[in-house]
Amino acid sequence: MPPTKDYLTVELKKSVQATNSGIPSSAYLHIPFCRRRCYYCDFPVFVVGDRKNGENSGTIVQYVAVLCQEIEETKNLGASLKTVFFGGGTPSLLSVSQLSNILETLDGKFGIAAEAEISIEIDPGTFTLEQLRGYAAAGVNRVSLGVQAFQDELLQVCGRSHSVADIFEAVEIVRSAGIVNFSLDLISGLPHQTLENWEASLKSAVEISPTHLSSYDLIVEQGTAFGRYFEAGAQPLPADETAAGMYRLAREILTGAGYEHYEISNYARSGYQCRHNRVYWENRPYYGLGMGAASYVEGRRLTRPRKTQEYYQWVRSISGLNSPATPQIGGETQQDIYPATEQNFQVSENDILLETLMLGLRLAEGVSLSALTEKFSQPTVDKIWRCLQPYWRQGWVEIMTEDGAMATLGEGAELPLAGNLRLSDPEGFLFSNTILADLFSKLGEDN
Repeated sequence: MPPTKDYLTVELKKSVQATNSGIPSSAYLHIPFCRRRCYYCDFPVFVVGDRKNGENSGTIVQYVAVLCQEIEETKNLGASLKTVFFGGGTPSLLSVSQLSNILETLDGKFGIAAEAEISIEIDPGTFTLEQLRGYAAAGVNRVSLGVQAFQDELLQVCGRSHSVADIFEAVEIVRSAGIVNFSLDLISGLPHQTLENWEASLKSAVEISPTHLSSYDLIVEQGTAFGRYFEAGAQPLPADETAAGMYRLAREILTGAGYEHYEISNYARSGYQCRHNRVYWENRPYYGLGMGAASYVEGRRLTRPRKTQEYYQWVRSISGLNSPATPQIGGETQQDIYPATEQNFQVSENDILLETLMLGLRLAEGVSLSALTEKFSQPTVDKIWRCLQPYWRQGWVEIMTEDGAMATLGEGAELPLAGNLRLSDPEGFLFSNTILADLFSKLGEDN
């Protein structure tokens, strides 16, 4: 079922209230298994090879059991789940019974709302029609298909295990399974990728006509194969101006085909924005479960260990505490409760401000000025405006009135108390890193 308009137009003010309440209604579950590790991937994954899946892998069987144990040990803060997201890794390596078991455990612990969006990432060539129908029967109603490119040579360059033919077969399976709400993921800026390649991939994606498209620019991460092979900004990676051209081209083709550019890297048909990902961008709380997963609960961020055995040890260590995602602030110490976590910290007011701006400005509507002022005080909002004025003059930052019109401000004018602050599309989005780095630097001067 597509999300309702009222849900998709929720304002930052509601997001801040939800953050303060610390009551998550979303859960991310990390399924770390892959047939092979893609050359650009720095996610916590466990490679099982081309022949292993949830039906014949003892490793996957053990992981599902430990994940369900973590779910059982997590404190229920009182809200049923409105979004669930299986990410990875390759969650489509799970058997139907394993995925059903996880969802049943979630439902038993928290409750899953009847209208919940339940998403799963899947890769071409890793699932069958019978399997996907089983997922749908278990409750999955949204699929994110990892396509990346429509050229076999580029898929090989990335270390992907599927071919272009596999992509089209996967799409047919998704449609045959009756899943209407599905997304395609594409990556721009790949080694040896040209503007012509990119244009062809975009047009192929549009011809398939999914309800949602994600268009990510390659980031060369240290510790990955690409990080060893290539230097960022150097050949055979596309030059910066070519990468920028790819971004502009994606916007031109996808919006021209009727997709709404609702977030820096995401496009959707009307009513099909990803409800789960908006939880992150609106800085609302969520449960994160599984190896390497991050949660944001009761004002505290917690990242689980990224290695399998360390994660298993951590789950065993919190068994009986009934609170791995929500530390007890009184009594036991943080270190005693979370002996093996990689990251565990209370989010400060300044952190909330920076995260609100960093995440909210990714969205096409930006952030609510009235909510910013209510939460962070007018002097703080004024400081934000002083920093952003040069970018506003360049046309990279825009002020929108409450009725959605572009605000006309004279030089030296104060920021309105109502309306929205947003980045322009595409130039503001393209230079968002520059804008945010400057903003963070100036807002951090007094802290």
